[in-house]
Amino acid sequence: MKNSALLLLSITLFFSCKSNQKKKDETATENEIKTVTVNKDYFITENIIGEIKEEMVNLNGVETLCYVFQTNSQATEHQMGPWCPRHIDDGKEKAGIWFKDGKVYDVTGHFIANLDEFYEDEAWELFRDDGSIKVTETQEECEGAAKPDVEEAYRNHCVECLPEYFKNQITTYKIPVTPTYQEASQRFGRGGIGVAFNGVKFDPPAPTHAILAAHTIAPLDDHGGHVNPHGGYHYHAVTGSTKEVEQPDVHSPIIGYAIDGFGIYGLADKENHMSSDLDDCGGHSDNQRGYHYHAGAPGGNQIIKCLHGIPGETSIQE
Repeated sequence: MKNSALLLLSITLFFSCKSNQKKKDETATENEIKTVTVNKDYFITENIIGEIKEEMVNLNGVETLCYVFQTNSQATEHQMGPWCPRHIDDGKEKAGIWFKDGKVYDVTGHFIANLDEFYEDEAWELFRDDGSIKVTETQEECEGAAKPDVEEAYRNHCVECLPEYFKNQITTYKIPVTPTYQEASQRFGRGGIGVAFNGVKFDPPAPTHAILAAHTIAPLDDHGGHVNPHGGYHYHAVTGSTKEVEQPDVHSPIIGYAIDGFGIYGLADKENHMSSDLDDCGGHSDNQRGYHYHAGAPGGNQIIKCLHGIPGETSIQE
């Protein structure tokens, strides 16, 4: 009995040590990842409502020091739009962009006229006999079309919502001052996935399945943004139109922050090289910038793929 008891104790201690070692290893892995504090001075001051404040916020049960600020999510470095052409003869100067299979296409009048061939579906018919294109022209029409259950009257339309419809919306961001790296990644919930330095939201992928199912198309402008009733103007793609902060080396510039506080950088560096060691979220780490993300290609409908930090919060006051 004594020998059996000693054996049982040895086995228990062995597995307990293994368990503790595993926890230490996981912690060590996370602690080895360098993190860099958010630089609030990168934001365009004129686009912030009031000031960027520091507040303690409960994030996933952890009291976290966050930067809290508000914007109207309106771009200032570039014109917002255009999105939908008005006639099948209109060129790309009157059009936005769309994407499929990783490629970007100009939503010209010719593109609209040939959507049935593009999607191999004869039900596409966004233009009338006189060549004019069916576009949502008012806020009411925008609200009827820019939602998952598109109203029947706005099927087979080019969906265009204008920034002025929702210019008084206020988006509040709560972003950790110092991000916390976690080994386990997490998918996005509702709300923005980050913010550009002009205060415009980076959003999760556009819901292309719902859009196309109604035979509608909701183009982005050349800057990667469009408008919806419950988010105002926001980006689904990064095209180099917004404020960038250059790096002292050849690394790509920082263009904003993810909602977990990690920086989002451009896709390619100054020599047009792209990183080959990105993780599942589109991020990696280096000695100068710590852990950070790289924005995906414009045709990918994915700025970043997931989060490796404890996320902050976004909320919209309509």
